[in-house]
Parts: sequence; structure tokens; C-alpha cells
Amino acid sequence: MKFAIIESGGKQYRAVEGRTIEVDRLPVEAGEQLNLDRVLLVADGDEVLVGTPTVDGVAVKATVVDHVKGPKLLSFKYRPKKRIRVRGGHRQEYTRLMVDFIGKSE
Repeated sequence: MKFAIIESGGKQYRAVEGRTIEVDRLPVEAGEQLNLDRVLLVADGDEVLVGTPTVDGVAVKATVVDHVKGPKLLSFKYRPKKRIRVRGGHRQEYTRLMVDFIGKSE
């Protein structure tokens, strides 16, 4: 099984060929091709390439499937005896990518 560890938006993700990953929202339309050049590690069976900090000449090609929202997270602030009750929420936006190819970039 061929996989790579990539970096996108300051976070690291495990990308496997033929599977989807969800990264922080990217300014790319659905259906477009995308090259992820920040590849930190590539593993293909027993062969492992570790970058310092990135692996040169290797890219991950992905297709944008769609843009989705994560689950709603609620926060609640409460101060007793002060009549202060604040409820807030947040929904993170993600981009779902289908990993098409991991290998040498042309």
C-alpha cells in the first residue's frame, strides 16, 4: 500500500492512493486537480523516503470532491451570581480531496 504524509494548512495528513482526506478549506473549486508539493514522507511497501523537511521531486495529485462542514461545536460561558450566560458555536469548513496519484512530479 502506497501512502504519503503531506502538509496542508500547517497540519499533517496521511494520504493513501484511491482514498479521500479532509483538509482545511482550500480556495479551489470542486472538480479541479490539485498538486500537494509539501510531501514529508513516502512509503511504498518496504521502501520509505523521509524528507528533510520535504521529499524532493515527489508530489501528491488530488481532485477536489466537494466542500463540507464539520460537526457543530458548542461553547458555553457561565458566571454564577452575575446573570452572565453566553452560548456560542462553531462549524469548521473542510475540503474533501480524492488522492489520485503519489509519486514523481513531472
